[in-house]
Amino acid sequence: MRKNFLIILALLSDMKIVASVLFLFFVVAGCKKPDSFEYRDVRNFKIDSLGFEKSTVRMDLVYFNPNNFGVNLKSIDCDVYVDHNYLGKYILDTSMHIAKRSEFAISSHMQVDMKNLFKNTLNSFFSNELLVELKGITRIGKGGIYITIPFAYSGRHKFSFLN
Repeated sequence: MRKNFLIILALLSDMKIVASVLFLFFVVAGCKKPDSFEYRDVRNFKIDSLGFEKSTVRMDLVYFNPNNFGVNLKSIDCDVYVDHNYLGKYILDTSMHIAKRSEFAISSHMQVDMKNLFKNTLNSFFSNELLVELKGITRIGKGGIYITIPFAYSGRHKFSFLN
């Protein structure tokens, strides 16, 4: 009788290990790495202050969350280029929740070093279309676990600086 009990106990112990390994496998397999946000648009672009050395611009950056689950956006750190010239660094250090498969806007402002903008881009002020490039990283996560996802965007946009 005691021998049977020890065999059953050993089997139960082995089953716990197998069950734990299977549980861990399903948890890891179910955790899909989030897709990066899709850039959609720039809205409400305004120049708050215009100067020869520094200017301040304000805009809403519109993105789409393609994931089938909501995520928390913790930070964005990116470099902004206009017509291949470095414009400035954009940093967002505010947490916000992004719903699944939804479009969202991030209100932002940044200081622009006008010396870099004026290099070979004086004609940009008289053109209504500019090449905008963003290169950086974003930290997103769920349940307190955050990962860093790199992103890059390049596209032509219509702006009117003289309005």
